[in-house]
Amino acid sequence: MDEEEAVGRVRFGVLGCADIVRKVGRAIGMAKGATIRALGSRSLDKAKAFAAHNNFLTHTKLYGSYQEVIDDVDVDVVYIPLPTTLHLEWVVKAAQNKKHVLLEKPPALTVEDMDNMIEAFDRNGVQLMDGTMWVHHPRTTRMAELLNNPQLFGNLKEVHSIVSYAASPEFLEKNIRSRPDLDALGAQGDIGWYCCREILWANGYQMPQNVRAMPAPTFNAAGVITSCGATFMWGDGRLATYHVSFLSHATMNLVVQGTRGTLHVEDLCIPFEETKASFKFISDMKPKPLLLGWENRPEEREVNAEVPQEVSMIEEISRIVKNIRDGEGKIDPFWPSITRKTQVLVNAVMESIHSNFDIVKIT
Repeated sequence: MDEEEAVGRVRFGVLGCADIVRKVGRAIGMAKGATIRALGSRSLDKAKAFAAHNNFLTHTKLYGSYQEVIDDVDVDVVYIPLPTTLHLEWVVKAAQNKKHVLLEKPPALTVEDMDNMIEAFDRNGVQLMDGTMWVHHPRTTRMAELLNNPQLFGNLKEVHSIVSYAASPEFLEKNIRSRPDLDALGAQGDIGWYCCREILWANGYQMPQNVRAMPAPTFNAAGVITSCGATFMWGDGRLATYHVSFLSHATMNLVVQGTRGTLHVEDLCIPFEETKASFKFISDMKPKPLLLGWENRPEEREVNAEVPQEVSMIEEISRIVKNIRDGEGKIDPFWPSITRKTQVLVNAVMESIHSNFDIVKIT
């Protein structure tokens, strides 16, 4: 795509050269109606090298600072994959420059910071969306249809989530997710974010009343969480649990149980394949006589995806931004609302961990 072909597309500016930019940059290139217009790094040479290595288009503007990207009048959306410690500063600056923002998770270190960001978006009339990709997969829509079917699933009772990967010793010491000066939330902010979002999604984004961290979290030498878990409780008896870890084999399991059905996913955050994804579902499971087996078993249901989930994410925020830019639409409040709810749960677990695992009430 040359510069002429890029006319009319939603133009993304990228802050930094983090590894995730390679994946999201590819997604922007694949998405309908989107293009990368600018890339900024703290070093112009680094921006040039990254753009060349990752085949950025020749019309991409390359800058030696983040501010130049935000100041660029040709940028509609700023993608921010910086360390969490830097999010508040650059998100607010982007909003003040009337830029929409796609923000990597976790978006903030505290709920207060999150609220300051949202206030900046509201004041300047721009869209916020966090970079949780799996919510944009068509499989997620199909699963929600089943969970909302009382004849097949019944009433929701429990949600159980595990997200983990075995990080290298170097990661546990030097990665930004392991450093208190860059991302003090550690595993809780990185993959605990996924679990909290999964639990909210399964509950129709209804917040729990109480949150309690599980005992025995682990920390690295710098005091950053490497594994932890929590229990969420609702007033009507619904329950959710999760466990996250940088120390265990790669696992991305979600189990949702109702009074009549059970849903099970093994690869929710990152599907095994880009073009399709599956889940297992069973309704009214019945034992054989004398409990010698089962009359029925979970059925695997496959959902095709026209594009990878990250491309669907880019296309969704591009659709919103284009409509706003063209005077045909407005901000979608759904996306910042679920971002804030997820942030509240992430921080509630942290509060419980640091208060001797007391129950934290969600108000």
